[in-house]
Amino acid sequence: MRYKLSVNKVSETADVSPDTPLLWVLRDVLNRVGTKYGCGMGLCGACTVHLGGRAVRSCITPVSAVGNQPITTIEGLGAEERHPVQEAWEALDVPQCGYCQAGQIMSAAALLDRTPHPTDDEIDAAMSGNLCRCGTYTRIREAIHHAANAGQTAGAAARGE
Repeated sequence: MRYKLSVNKVSETADVSPDTPLLWVLRDVLNRVGTKYGCGMGLCGACTVHLGGRAVRSCITPVSAVGNQPITTIEGLGAEERHPVQEAWEALDVPQCGYCQAGQIMSAAALLDRTPHPTDDEIDAAMSGNLCRCGTYTRIREAIHHAANAGQTAGAAARGE
């Protein structure tokens, strides 16, 4: 079947089976390789993308479930301007091996979109599905707080405060 998808604000067409995981459509058909394969079962979070603004595991999301919802991958998150989460990740030197980081960043960005100033418990709950082999969880939490504070500062500057 042919699927018309909006990926990072670009209209794309993929001719694939309806049960093809979105991950493989993104990587193998559309050449968006920033989204990583981790476990293939939706347990590790390495494949996280935004679907209609929500963080989803693309390895278990069939392309037929996308519908008209826009898809944002790590390549599209900061395409126009770096996202505060990306800035925080760099400022706090979060990645170690880096393999899980695209999924971590996508989950963190989705969290901040719905909860601009999360508590530690809210961060832990939102990020619990993202595994990091290197154990950089403390730096990840610090970076999310850093990004939340940067967003607050940017909002205040835009309001002239």
